[in-house]
Amino acid sequence: MPTHTHPLVTLLQRTERFLDAILQPVVFAGMAALIAVITLQIVSRVLFTAVGWTEEVARFLLVWITFLAGTLAFQRGRHIAVTFVVDALPGRLRQIARIAALLIVLAFMVTLIVIGYRYMQVQSFQKSASLRLSMTYVYAVMPICAAIMAWYALVDIIELLINGETSQPQEESL
Repeated sequence: MPTHTHPLVTLLQRTERFLDAILQPVVFAGMAALIAVITLQIVSRVLFTAVGWTEEVARFLLVWITFLAGTLAFQRGRHIAVTFVVDALPGRLRQIARIAALLIVLAFMVTLIVIGYRYMQVQSFQKSASLRLSMTYVYAVMPICAAIMAWYALVDIIELLINGETSQPQEESL
């Protein structure tokens, strides 16, 4: 691990921590809201007439939570990965392989941003059944999270180019 951190890397790591500080409570609040909405749905069905909008809100919350939590998992390196081949490579070759993988991820995320944005636009006329909410807001999570993950991948690429490694914690092997 280098003893001196490049100022650019320090700045980029601060932006990652800032995004993380926003995403964590949002995911937590979304989970709490999901639990509350599902509890309301169950209680209302058992005790009196079902509250109609709860199913729709629960579905939308689940979509948003899934994408946002997936973004947090990506930032922490928690998505499933088979790294034994890359880890067995010598230093410089390992760095090149990791950069290549991150470039593929970055390209995928940029594609997802474009496709997600187009899909948002196509669905902008559609309203949800119960709440009459524009479906643009529901589908917006895809390009937003893809943009954040693209940023994280870009930061990792820059860290690899400057430091030769990323600062994210390595997962333990099973």
